[in-house]
Amino acid sequence: MSAVIHLQALGLTEYEARAYTALLALGNAVPARVARQAGIPRPKIYETLERLEGRGLAARIGQNPLEYAPLSAREYLARARRSFDDRLGALDRDLSRLAPDPAPEAVYHLRGEAAIRSLGEDLTLNARHSLYMAGEPDLAEHLERLTPRGVQLRRTALTNLPAIAAPGQRAFLLARDGEAALIAHFIDGGGPAEAHGVHTHNPVIIHLIAGYVTLAGQHAALAQQNTGTTPAR
Repeated sequence: MSAVIHLQALGLTEYEARAYTALLALGNAVPARVARQAGIPRPKIYETLERLEGRGLAARIGQNPLEYAPLSAREYLARARRSFDDRLGALDRDLSRLAPDPAPEAVYHLRGEAAIRSLGEDLTLNARHSLYMAGEPDLAEHLERLTPRGVQLRRTALTNLPAIAAPGQRAFLLARDGEAALIAHFIDGGGPAEAHGVHTHNPVIIHLIAGYVTLAGQHAALAQQNTGTTPAR
């Protein structure tokens, strides 16, 4: 059951997760019935329910017979979210003290299509207000589907402009929020060379990519007006 897996990821043991989902399905129930529903050995169910009670996920509602009821899953998720946000905030502060943000001029090299796609996905999913994207249509289409709602996306093909890839290579450009950029080259024909690229926070490079994508889009729109066709993407 996926809910059990997700609850375990939030810190519950497998028995706790199974007992809680069983309680949600049953409502009020005696421990023996919870054990049968959850597939938990009878000797383990009492301590499991006590731990759920300690976590604020279950409550005793009777003593004779002993019964338990599930407490609100929504409230538990809200508590878990607050706790997770607090931990992320503390981790961010600790990591910032250990390693300051990279210098804007730093350039990080990427090797392999998997690394390029992973970084492209991270940049896209974390976008807040703008994305500029051009080239390699398969990757561009994938990232367009991941673009958060409300983020302005400018995407175009790299046509009628100076080449930015060597023969036998396909280029891809991405700039996010004026803060980060990705330049990648994919290899045609599945040769021995692998896809490669760079990631940077250099504002000059980011500005150049945004300008290049904007210019490519203007050329495509002009070509569409002249021919009455839809610009390539």
